[in-house]
Amino acid sequence: MVDNSVICALATPQTTSAIALIRVSGNNCFEVVSKIILFQNSKKELNSLKGYTIHRAQIIDNKEIIDDILISIFKTPLSYTGEDMIEISCHGSTYIQQRIINLLTLNGARHALPGEFTLRAFINGKIDLSQAEAIADLISSQNKASHDIAMNQVRGGFKKELDILREKLLNLVSLIELELDFSEEDVEFADRTILSNTIEELLIKIKRLKNSFELGNAIKNGIPVTIAGNTNVGKSTLLNAILNEEKAIVSDIHGTTRDVIEDVIVYKGISFRFADTAGFRDSKDEIENIGISRSISKIKNSKIILLLVDVLMTHNQIEEIYKSINSKLNESQSLILILNKTDIISKETVQEFDDFCIKLIDSNNYYISLSVKDLSQTEKVLSCLYYSIAKSEIFSDEIVVSINRHFDALSKSEEALLRAKSGLENKISNDFLGQDLKEVLHHIGSITGEITTNEILGNIFKNFCIGK
Repeated sequence: MVDNSVICALATPQTTSAIALIRVSGNNCFEVVSKIILFQNSKKELNSLKGYTIHRAQIIDNKEIIDDILISIFKTPLSYTGEDMIEISCHGSTYIQQRIINLLTLNGARHALPGEFTLRAFINGKIDLSQAEAIADLISSQNKASHDIAMNQVRGGFKKELDILREKLLNLVSLIELELDFSEEDVEFADRTILSNTIEELLIKIKRLKNSFELGNAIKNGIPVTIAGNTNVGKSTLLNAILNEEKAIVSDIHGTTRDVIEDVIVYKGISFRFADTAGFRDSKDEIENIGISRSISKIKNSKIILLLVDVLMTHNQIEEIYKSINSKLNESQSLILILNKTDIISKETVQEFDDFCIKLIDSNNYYISLSVKDLSQTEKVLSCLYYSIAKSEIFSDEIVVSINRHFDALSKSEEALLRAKSGLENKISNDFLGQDLKEVLHHIGSITGEITTNEILGNIFKNFCIGK
């Protein structure tokens, strides 16, 4: 997929700006660029310049001066791509940008394909495939949490974790293969107890990585939060207060919200994707019932549910709706029970509700009482949302998986390890045991790129921006 031709591309957005950056990479990039630049010192030659240095020059087209520029020099193998590489900093006129690109292509370069600079970095051993994918996530990160996940992977955190797994697997496979070579002599090189313990250890590590994907993917795309509850308990008012705008219609009329209303905010570096849903009630309105059905579907697909109740409901009604919603959740979901309209009752009555609700909720859920009409109290909700995520792996030193391809490979690795574990317990032949362990090696290797195909590379790099 990669040749040695000189490639060039604009690395900054194609728009008018103060400066722009044009990248050129390839074994002959110095020769190509030297044809279109002029140094003040006419004896200065591009090939003789040291790497990691910056020089002032002019872009010329025959005798016409196009722009004053700065040229950054990077020499193989100490460059992003692992090849000789030049970055041209020019003024940000779109006309100047296009003229320089045209001059480069006329003098031996070609336009880079999307992600081709990073692809060359991978091919030349500067980064592995998981780091390459993390670079794309780093570029597209919209908040601190997704940035931190991507940066950890770019710096090789995930690769180090996988390298440890691969090394242990290779030792296992080597011992099994060695036994196969001496099968006629009935020699056992791999202690079965140690082998079983190692497989169990690998299963624990792979399962932890795999289980982190749900959170990692949610953080990258925004934590899905559903506001649920009966009609007229203040769901739309809460959404508007959180977003600080009139996003949802607020009315005393039951059933005003008939569809899912969504928006995103960033709080303390984490994106939360809120959905205000149709209120639960028995209704003969077909459209409203469709909205209620969508509400239930939204709850099942959310990471956090804000279940709103109010002081006009009885304790039995609150308990009924809480248990109904909580029973639909899985262990990775959180529920925050919010008692609304505390401004219309006495402090003593609020305390009674608080005591009841705190006893009602499960240990992994949360409870808040407030009046959503008091905008200052919405900070309670945001702080609770943040805390429910902040206690998870993303805020520890653990690796968090956020890419679908990695999750699929880890899932297949886990399946093969489970087969190996079962085979070991049932004393299957070393041929089959070794095959299962080799399959694990294959899937883990596909994450970092030790084992890959042109199809995989094409799918990964086609979504990169040009110039990266």
